Amino acid sequence: MYRLDEKLARIRAGRYTRDDFIIADAKDGDMGPSITSCGPKRDKDGSYTRNYTRAEFLDNVRAIIEQDVVDIMLTSASNFETLKAMGAFQGSAVKPAIRANDTTDIWFGRGGSYSKKPSRPFRTASLSRVTTGTIDPAPGAPLTGTDLGLYSITFNNDIEHDLASLEAFADFRYDAALNNFKYFLEVFNPNVDGDIDPSVLPFYVNDCIARCLAGVMAADRPQFLKIVYNGPKALEELASYDPGLVVGVLGGGAGTTRDCFELIYQAEKYGARVALFGRKINLAEDPLSLVRHMRAVASGHILPEEAVRSYHGDLQQAGIKPLREQAADSIITEKPLLAGATGK
Repeated sequence: MYRLDEKLARIRAGRYTRDDFIIADAKDGDMGPSITSCGPKRDKDGSYTRNYTRAEFLDNVRAIIEQDVVDIMLTSASNFETLKAMGAFQGSAVKPAIRANDTTDIWFGRGGSYSKKPSRPFRTASLSRVTTGTIDPAPGAPLTGTDLGLYSITFNNDIEHDLASLEAFADFRYDAALNNFKYFLEVFNPNVDGDIDPSVLPFYVNDCIARCLAGVMAADRPQFLKIVYNGPKALEELASYDPGLVVGVLGGGAGTTRDCFELIYQAEKYGARVALFGRKINLAEDPLSLVRHMRAVASGHILPEEAVRSYHGDLQQAGIKPLREQAADSIITEKPLLAGATGK
């Protein structure tokens, strides 16, 4: 059994402790920004040299898996296949997951403008290939890959585009059921202006989530949610609405190191039980140290600002020049975090 399964079982049974907080590393950027998503390769003095190659990126992913701190490693289907062939998941308690769809609002190719248009559904990955390695598996075919993935949907208060997205979501659930595939549901804030009052937008998203799952029976429901952190009030509302629905937050932009630790701290405090961070980990000076401190904050062993000081101590010991001085890196810069800041 993967560590994820044990944690989810305790959360659903009402036996959650802070050590059960789930952390996922989202290394699926090749499904969106693609080449640049591998991250910048820097010298120890902090100077940019080039982007990591795919091979180097996969080595970095493998290092996170071997560290054995995160609970889920999310990648594209092709990178999962390569990591599996490398033996990266052999004997590991880290659960592999793949991005099961790649909607147009994550198409961030250099010079492109797809993400500025209302999100449209699209899927590249084949669930049967991901789970059993074949396009037409026999009934009861053994699992040879992974049975977990992320499905993403964006509501824009646009009936035509939102209806198409919901119909695609229904088709996915049917395909997932045929392939014994489980998923977690990522719900972004609108990616275009949908004529919604900004103060109401977090609750519009909450209502969309509840409505789109209202007709979905237990066997086809997501394992957990991945949503934008829209502040304490909206998160508390959603987390308390349905105890059977496990809520998680996504990381968003890289931000400061304080932003990263503060988001983990506030997410847990206001009812989230999962954090799925991509750029916050991938763009850090020392991803392994960052992940270790994320776990310490989530478990309640250290407060966010203290974690920033400790992280900078690791950088100094390793001879790595930080992207920001410690004082600047201790500032909260992401607006939704200000309302619930620890102030310590």
